[in-house]
Amino acid sequence: MLRGVTDTTTGYPKLTIVLTTLNARYIHASLGLRYLRANMGNLQAQTSIKEFIINQAPADIAEQLLALNPTIIGFGVYIWNVAQVTEVAALLKRIAPEIILIVGGPEVSYEWTEQPLTDHADYLITGAADQSFARLCRDIMGGARPKNKIVESAFVAPTDLALPYDEYTEEDIAHRLIYVEASRGCPFKCEFCLSALDKTAWPFDLERFLAAMDRLHRRDVRHFKFVDRTFNLKVETGERILQFFLDRLDERLFLHFEVIPDRLPDRLKNLIARFPAGSLQFEIGIQTLNPTVQDHISRRQDNAKSLDNLRWLRQHSHAHLHVDLIAGLPGEDLTSFGRGFDQLNACDPHEIQVGILKRLRGAPIARHTQAFDLRFNPAPPYNILSTRDMSFQTLQRIQRFARYWDMIANSGRFSATKSLLLADAPFARFMQLSDWIHANGGQTHGIALMRLFDMVHRALTEVLDVARRDADHVLQIDFERSGLKGRPSFLDTSPLPKSRPQSAEKSLSSRQSRHLG
Repeated sequence: MLRGVTDTTTGYPKLTIVLTTLNARYIHASLGLRYLRANMGNLQAQTSIKEFIINQAPADIAEQLLALNPTIIGFGVYIWNVAQVTEVAALLKRIAPEIILIVGGPEVSYEWTEQPLTDHADYLITGAADQSFARLCRDIMGGARPKNKIVESAFVAPTDLALPYDEYTEEDIAHRLIYVEASRGCPFKCEFCLSALDKTAWPFDLERFLAAMDRLHRRDVRHFKFVDRTFNLKVETGERILQFFLDRLDERLFLHFEVIPDRLPDRLKNLIARFPAGSLQFEIGIQTLNPTVQDHISRRQDNAKSLDNLRWLRQHSHAHLHVDLIAGLPGEDLTSFGRGFDQLNACDPHEIQVGILKRLRGAPIARHTQAFDLRFNPAPPYNILSTRDMSFQTLQRIQRFARYWDMIANSGRFSATKSLLLADAPFARFMQLSDWIHANGGQTHGIALMRLFDMVHRALTEVLDVARRDADHVLQIDFERSGLKGRPSFLDTSPLPKSRPQSAEKSLSSRQSRHLG
């Protein structure tokens, strides 16, 4: 039995349990930690949440955790924070070895024997730990510490979980993203994703979920980010949720949903069309439009219907469309990838997010390693380095393409320029621009916006054969919209008069900017 003053309510010592993680940014509030605390039962009063961000010094994080005088620390471990968590855990075990460290999360739920973090942990919980963490803490406090370091979580239906939404504080509501979910899991088997291991999607009780959303709304939450893998899987549920928010619509409301691209019946379209500009954002995972590659990764997708739905959303709704495409999938070469990119670009989404394949621990994509000569970075985020069909140099080019695409096309800062930049064969033309910027700038980060305007101008006129007057005209429009002070060098010799700023239909609302940040 652990020593300490006994709590007469719980029968356990009055000891401190700290739930912690390192988020990518302060604005991200961990939904997982809030689930854990909500399901602590009679240990909830002894449990607190302490969040950090990944760029904080490990020693500073360790110091702040130790200041809480914890008996048990539970770490949420993800692909983006595993390296930093490992450093913090090593420090804690060196400074205060008596503290019990418990780790869990997707990054340690599979292939954990290869994780150095495991050496510093007293216990490792695999799978969804919503209830197994509390059970382990009770065993430890009751003097029945498990002998096995690895604790496997049993499946718990979402309907049996305490909901986490009352765990969001007033500070969270004022300054951070509020993550919610109406369902868990995914019925699809796309092999690059850990959700491929799920048997299906499990819904939360809809009435209980909507009641929780109503409480959040009454607490002045207006930005809801749904993390459901398949928001529109069940049409009736999607209808109820959309109608719930339409009934509470105001100018501050902003909703983010992940949408299955080929499943958008008229019943949902009719509701989507009623939302005004700036209130909806859809993340749409296309990933690949190559049917052979889709077969390799067990992805079922009606490409024609997906593209039709994208066009409908762009033309008949005000939703902000963020579409995902993955480079490096088994069997996809540069030509095939570029063809898919051009098909998406023709649908005119607000953003095309070009991602690089990552080998998530436990994801079935690993079965293709030998057949397609998949070579992954051994360090997080385990990105693909080369494949049978894409060399290391090719994937490096695509990585730079993705970065410059974010800076130029996705940012909304070059909306007038895009018409010239992507006039024909957009993937090939933007790849030319990307290669030229890299060759002449030598960097993909830290390019000042003023300098970027000049570089885009030079690339248009020197590489892409755009007439100087046309390039001057569109870039001057975009520059004056940008709000930058001063004057880019290409305008010093421009024959064009200073134009009046024009409104940009594709510029990001402040609400969307907050989300993207």
